[in-house]
Amino acid sequence: MIRRPNAVLVIGIALAAVLTLVAAWVMAQMRHDALASARASATNMALLFERDTARNFDVYALSLQAVIDAIDDPRLAALPPDIRQAVLFDRSATAKNLGAIFVTNAAGDVVFDSRSVPPRALNVADRDFFIAQRNSPHVGLFLSRPFIPRDGPANATIGLSRRLSNPDGSFAGVVVGTMRLDYFRQLFSGVDIGTNGAVVLALADGTLLMRRPYDPALIGKSIAESSLFRSFGRAQASGFFNVGPVDGVRRWFALRRVGDYPLVFSVGVAAEDVYREWRVRAWIIGTLTALLDASLIALAVMFTRQLRRRGVVEAELRVQAGTDPLTSLANRRAFETRADHEWARARRSGSPLSLALIDVDRFKLYNDHYGHLAGDDALAAVAHALGAHARRAADCAARYGGEEFVLLLPETGEAQALALVEKVRAAIEALALPHAGSPNGVLTVSVGVACTTQSAFGDWRALTDAADAALYTAKRAGRNRVAAWLPATTDDARGANVEGRSG
Repeated sequence: MIRRPNAVLVIGIALAAVLTLVAAWVMAQMRHDALASARASATNMALLFERDTARNFDVYALSLQAVIDAIDDPRLAALPPDIRQAVLFDRSATAKNLGAIFVTNAAGDVVFDSRSVPPRALNVADRDFFIAQRNSPHVGLFLSRPFIPRDGPANATIGLSRRLSNPDGSFAGVVVGTMRLDYFRQLFSGVDIGTNGAVVLALADGTLLMRRPYDPALIGKSIAESSLFRSFGRAQASGFFNVGPVDGVRRWFALRRVGDYPLVFSVGVAAEDVYREWRVRAWIIGTLTALLDASLIALAVMFTRQLRRRGVVEAELRVQAGTDPLTSLANRRAFETRADHEWARARRSGSPLSLALIDVDRFKLYNDHYGHLAGDDALAAVAHALGAHARRAADCAARYGGEEFVLLLPETGEAQALALVEKVRAAIEALALPHAGSPNGVLTVSVGVACTTQSAFGDWRALTDAADAALYTAKRAGRNRVAAWLPATTDDARGANVEGRSG
């Protein structure tokens, strides 16, 4: 049995705390797993976008190089126009979503057109893909900003150009292939990125080429000054959290650069979408944990109260078991337990221990004359007077049996004990309880006292025997008096120092 009720409450609270910590760890792990799953999904999605785009751009690059190789062949000019068209643009037919391939002269006029023979009357000298190649011989493959074609449908397009050079290295024109940005819109439309997710394709300078959710007004806008784009350069391979520059939604972004092309893909999964399902589960787990915690603590409180009540009842039972019901003093069993303890303590400390036996004089005559109920009242009155003088915590007043009482006085010498019990004797006599069978006319007591300073007693029972011998001496000396045990007393002549008044 748990002897400390508060320990039950502490254990209950500790178990609730452990349960809460375990639940918190599980929820934290679930949150981590939710983010890890979203990261993997976004990273894989960005990888697929990057590889598909890189493959198509490689095809574009090969198509442009094929045109350049064909133009350098001197036999090309001798071919009929339809054959020349097939030779120039044969490989471009396999390029998915390719708009058109043009060959221009140094002035920007289109001289070959993959979609028309003869070529359409177009001049692209003002386009960035032409200007960049004209101004520098080392640009290589150039990817333009989005534009609306002059002769085609009204949708945004980008151009990929390569430089044409004369034998002396001077600028001879460009080969440019156009690509509709609607290709990326179709590419993004088939994926699930959550309710608030976003996919962005941008040039390396921050020019936005395509975004999902789609907004045509955003195409060609710059996001170079946004915190998201500034994070591209220092982004780790695992991605990062940031706020979308268009709608301000916080997302986790996975980035992929498209091969050697100046393109960047970002797939952003909204934090709200990442943690939506986790929040539902966390709410359920948290609620269940809170209920379990409350139940544990409530049970601990109830059990603690029951233990306290049981402790009170047990304490009352112990008191009742050690208390004489008539006099409310300790009974003989309780006295003997206390005597064992005080005797051992006196032996350890060397302090004196005194014991007094008190007997009501001629009590049988009192009972015979006044009746047993009056006798019980008389014993209760004697006990009250005795208890009133045993005021120290260590003192023990007990009913020893019948009309006999005992008073145990730790750390009390013989003289102190005699003085105290004389007060007790006088107080009982002063009660003036009528006793027709006593020469004194009132109820009196005789007292025998023994102290450990008088002799080397073997145990407290020997000390009690000595006090009993002194009590016998007081009785023989006429009752209503106090007698101290004398070591020289023999069975035939029980002498003692006797105090008090004879009956």
